[in-house]
Amino acid sequence: MYTFAPELGIDHILKIFTSKQELSGHLDNLKGQGKSIGFVPTMGALHMGHLSLIEIAKKLTDIVVCSIFVNPTQFNDPKDLELYPRPIEADTIKLREANCDILFLPSTGEMYAGTETWHIDLGYIETILEGKFRPGHYQGVTQIVKKLFDVVLPDKAFFGQKDFQQVKVISKMIEIYKMPVEIVTCPILRESDGLAMSSRNIHLSGTERIQALALSHTLQITRENAPFKTLNDLKALAEEYLTNSDGVDLEYFEICDTETLLPAKDTSTSLVALVAAKVGKTRLIDNIIIK
Repeated sequence: MYTFAPELGIDHILKIFTSKQELSGHLDNLKGQGKSIGFVPTMGALHMGHLSLIEIAKKLTDIVVCSIFVNPTQFNDPKDLELYPRPIEADTIKLREANCDILFLPSTGEMYAGTETWHIDLGYIETILEGKFRPGHYQGVTQIVKKLFDVVLPDKAFFGQKDFQQVKVISKMIEIYKMPVEIVTCPILRESDGLAMSSRNIHLSGTERIQALALSHTLQITRENAPFKTLNDLKALAEEYLTNSDGVDLEYFEICDTETLLPAKDTSTSLVALVAAKVGKTRLIDNIIIK
């Protein structure tokens, strides 16, 4: 464990751990003092969306732990893993400025033994939407989140709504293992023009950045038109608009039941519209609660 507090005159110290054992021991002491633990797992390249999770966690728990670990088992494309941004120094500064208490920064060797395997039965939820385009992705997600939960043993874990399906998958994993963790889903943060904040946005060129606005624009229009059009019409209009948008390679646009994530049949339940597309070489996802 070491601390990060470079600026004079600022009292807050960010404790940094690279060892599972040392972090567990430190958290055990804090829990023994009656402190509640909030956990924000990330892959780094932090932006205001991540920092909003820290802010919410600070309000709801006594001690906030953030992990940064670029998890190799959830990447389908080795190039995507290689290109994933890792600005650890800048991330550390952002966490300290956000008054995060603990950063867990493990190596791959710390989190994975060389021969281990993993598979849990997540049911249909891992084969639809993101799972259809990224087979095996959610096995990798649940594998690392289970490992992190076992180390941190948080009271509450905080995830962003932008990864809507991921929240459902992790909730399923918690149900399977009967883990005493409460999941808190936090709102999507957007740029002033509506683009959902994402670590991948840095890969967009200036032109692609403008083209990417088609995703959030389509979601917004879908929500505005929901009271007046059928679900089939809403979906067809969205797909037509995105298919004809310059620079956008649409993978899916779906309107689903928020609980099951299955395609909605009518408007009697709560609905979420979800979209995934490539803009240039950058794959982006977004969603909006319709009802």
